[in-house]
Amino acid sequence: MICDMLVIGGDGDLAYRKLYPALYHLHVAGCLSPCLKIVSVSRTQDKHDSFRDKVLEKLSEYLEGETVVAKQAQSFALRLFSYAVDATSETELRVLSRDVFTDTKRDLIVYLATPPGIFAPVCQSLWAVGLVRPNMRLVIEKPLGHDRESFLEINESLMGIFDESQIYRIDHYLGKETVQNLLTLRFANALFEPLWNHTYIDHVQITAAETVGVGGRWSFYDKAGALRDMVQNHLLQLLCLLAMEPPASLDPHAVHDEKLKALRSLAPMKGKAVAEHTVRAQYSQGSIGNKIVPAYLQEDGAEGRSATETFVAIKAHINNWRWAGVPFYLRTGKRLARRYCEIVVQFKELPHAIFPDQTGAGNANRLVIRLQPEEGIRLHLLNKVPGLDEQNPLEPVSLNLSLTEAFTDRRLPEAYERLLYDVMRANSTLFMRADLVEAAWSWVDDIRSGWQSNKQKTVFYPAGSVGPTESVALIARDGRYWQD
Repeated sequence: MICDMLVIGGDGDLAYRKLYPALYHLHVAGCLSPCLKIVSVSRTQDKHDSFRDKVLEKLSEYLEGETVVAKQAQSFALRLFSYAVDATSETELRVLSRDVFTDTKRDLIVYLATPPGIFAPVCQSLWAVGLVRPNMRLVIEKPLGHDRESFLEINESLMGIFDESQIYRIDHYLGKETVQNLLTLRFANALFEPLWNHTYIDHVQITAAETVGVGGRWSFYDKAGALRDMVQNHLLQLLCLLAMEPPASLDPHAVHDEKLKALRSLAPMKGKAVAEHTVRAQYSQGSIGNKIVPAYLQEDGAEGRSATETFVAIKAHINNWRWAGVPFYLRTGKRLARRYCEIVVQFKELPHAIFPDQTGAGNANRLVIRLQPEEGIRLHLLNKVPGLDEQNPLEPVSLNLSLTEAFTDRRLPEAYERLLYDVMRANSTLFMRADLVEAAWSWVDDIRSGWQSNKQKTVFYPAGSVGPTESVALIARDGRYWQD
């Protein structure tokens, strides 16, 4: 696995916040080849030494609660190189290709940490100077368009230069340890797979809640909204892993094929279905952590009135035999009461209760998969309260698997560590194939079209709450409730 990495847009926030810390951890873990070099280019790059100093300074800032060992940091810094290059310019990129990437036998990873608007000219320049070769892999970040049509335009510009197997569309949610464990949980344990269907599962909830607002990204976020920013990628990818059929193997194509089947089995969201099964909302002024926070329309950079949603709740159905009649409830929002990402698999009530207070105790049989802030799995069961009570009172208890507690001798890798390491190993399992992205956009586009045709209003919820009352009503109409 001898390779080099070229980070285009290497002086940006993504690179400092996510890429360099991840590469540092891979360096410390001994996962990088001794000769691997990390080349950062942007139009305004520092000299090598000052760039290295800046990266090391940012490591200390972004590696929360971790100690950066000086010796390891210095050896990592020697891998770093910085060049002021306009990557859209063939002339400037050709000099870099000629002087830096001279060994064509080494694999080359090109990470586009840039806006999608310049993907095409950058890739044209990479091809023109000979950096596009069979052993080269391209990593691209979202947003991959703002709808199906714009995604296809972006993808067409790439497919004219690269083979699909060379393109790694990254979704950092798929790099989380617990997300990867979903396949293991489902397909390596005899306990769950026989129960993983409409006969035993009542419904599924997927929640991604944030306490932060839009920060200084108002103009960017206002063009996207929660549906495009979170549902189209993160939440639908989680849904795929939960709903997919067992793949024939862990081969990337086999996994992607089953995920695609799940996406294409989603019941279409059109017309009245959108009005009945979706909620779009925006946060108003409120309080988080005893601090007053502004409404979305009062954030820095806000420009007049906007109906852009900062919260979405959706009731989705999958039209196949496994999931017939099982609703999947999705919700995501900003400025909520607490930050967490969680999957709840709620099992059905037993057909006959033999314990006197079993019904009153509620059904405690649910599987909770927590992705953040802490990662773990909890299985909720009903248990007899110890004692001599003739009524055999029951009480919900949980079997808790905390990954940090279960594997005390291991550090849980961050999402970008896993994903970058997989790119180096040419393993695309945790990345998104083009037809997966297209299918997700098609489903989301129907929702947006429905909002427009129905003239569906954006409702409001106070910052620091659990979301709008309409979201509570969405699931309450079915006799269910959110597991907050």
